[in-house]
Amino acid sequence: MPYHNTYLFADIPIGITSETSYLHTLCKDYVTDEPPRYSLTVTREDAEKERSLLSPHFHQGYLESLAAYRKISEAILCDDIILFHSSAIMVDGKAYLFTAPSGTGKSTHARLWREMLGNAAVMINDDKPLIRIQNGIATVYGTPYDGKEHLSTKTHAPIAGICILSQAKENSIRRITPSEALPTLLSQTYRPQKRELMQRLMPLVVALSAAVPVFHMGCNISAEASALSYQTMKEATK
Repeated sequence: MPYHNTYLFADIPIGITSETSYLHTLCKDYVTDEPPRYSLTVTREDAEKERSLLSPHFHQGYLESLAAYRKISEAILCDDIILFHSSAIMVDGKAYLFTAPSGTGKSTHARLWREMLGNAAVMINDDKPLIRIQNGIATVYGTPYDGKEHLSTKTHAPIAGICILSQAKENSIRRITPSEALPTLLSQTYRPQKRELMQRLMPLVVALSAAVPVFHMGCNISAEASALSYQTMKEATK
């Protein structure tokens, strides 16, 4: 018997049907009574396609959850929403995002912010949040797809800054131009294979680069690095 429910992703109600219950347990905090704007079905074939991209050892439910998020991300492009690989943290009602290739330390940097700021810092999502761009304003939303440590909050906040991280012995940070930021922002955005969807995606990434201050930071894993990024980004985005 298939499993079905409707969930709210970035304020968009989406009905999802799958063969196993795993993704419905994953998304249980996002259940909504609103009628779905999109109705998606995840099949065994979808799960097997994910398996071919990853590892034969993952169970079907997990693979279904990945296939579902892929379908969700493609459907909501029509609502000016993108999936952006990053760690998103909220301070004083504003969101700051850290992005970088896997293994660079974005989750660690976000953790250092939380250690430095205590309860003033709220983790929106530690891996795959959604960003909605409307009227020149970018808002980040929590999702249940939140990384190995499952750090997320069902909330949203306007984005005050994005920090692109790279590893370095000495800490330094500077604001970069939208054109400088664009290649990395695009590389960290989920990019669909269909041409028509990419044509929808590209203007959204350009709009994101223009709407939000973007910084590049070379850093080590230290409290000094987190203090520098916090002070710089907060001051520049007042």
